[in-house]
Amino acid sequence: MAVQFRDYYETLGVSKTASEDEIKSAFRKLARKYHPDVAKDKGGAEEKFKQINEAYEVLSDPEKRQKYDQLGANWNQPGGGFQPPPGWGQQGGGGHNPFGGGNGGGVEFEFGGTGFSDFFEAFFGGGRGQSAFGRGGFAPGGTAASRGSDVEADIMVTLEEALHGSTRTVSLRRNSSSKLETYQVKIPRGVHEGQRIRLAGQGEAGARGGKSGDLFLRVRLARHPDFSVEGSDLIHEVELAPWQAVLGTELKTPTLEGEARLKIPPGTQGEQRFRMRERGLPNANGTRGDLYVLARIRIPKKLTDRERELWSQLAELHGSPAV
Repeated sequence: MAVQFRDYYETLGVSKTASEDEIKSAFRKLARKYHPDVAKDKGGAEEKFKQINEAYEVLSDPEKRQKYDQLGANWNQPGGGFQPPPGWGQQGGGGHNPFGGGNGGGVEFEFGGTGFSDFFEAFFGGGRGQSAFGRGGFAPGGTAASRGSDVEADIMVTLEEALHGSTRTVSLRRNSSSKLETYQVKIPRGVHEGQRIRLAGQGEAGARGGKSGDLFLRVRLARHPDFSVEGSDLIHEVELAPWQAVLGTELKTPTLEGEARLKIPPGTQGEQRFRMRERGLPNANGTRGDLYVLARIRIPKKLTDRERELWSQLAELHGSPAV
């Protein structure tokens, strides 16, 4: 089954030599523009937001980016459809390899509604689970019933979905000739990165009357332009001008439930954190994590003559005259 190659650099609008900071900046700019909560075209923005997230998921990870670059040079193969470089699947490319058949008799799975493309799922996703035969079942050709293989795929869950919970429609085609199956998947409130959602009996069919395997959807929290995630806590970085850090200020801080005001006290230091209680993600016990605002001091790179004069006067007041 050939899959359509995804040009992640084009999706983010950056060059193939872009630095980590350039990639991060491009993602934040686009993610803020197309975030479903703020965009006017909700339907189109949601799909675009997923594409941006997928691109950033790969390009922001040095290992994934290196593997992707190995694929990128070989994508335009004759005959239509993407084919990976020879032997790439044996290099630890990520998910299952749909070109080589995989476990459990070579059945190929095609997902929809997970938020990730077939291209991502093939090379960077969860892929197929281990076959029942590899877990001590009966070998093919025997007479006893054997359980079918479990199947895994990744599902992109936004922080808003993790906060409130949601229901998603996920589709599955077991091979190119089978009909499309759809499932209503409940995303429980408080899901975390790596958590698996189980759909019992929806994996590969068992052999000789054996039970079917399970389908597991592994949660991948969508990257957010304003927050990073640490367990149940959210981290928001804010840039302060030197005088704001010295004199103190009041900021409007984004949260998952709208803006909130935060007082920055005089004498704030770089890398200092300010805690906003229970503004994070839910925990399994019903409590919520916190939102931490991380202060970064923005030092001006260019000064006017007047600004240089004033900074020099401050330096003299503190006994450190400017050079």
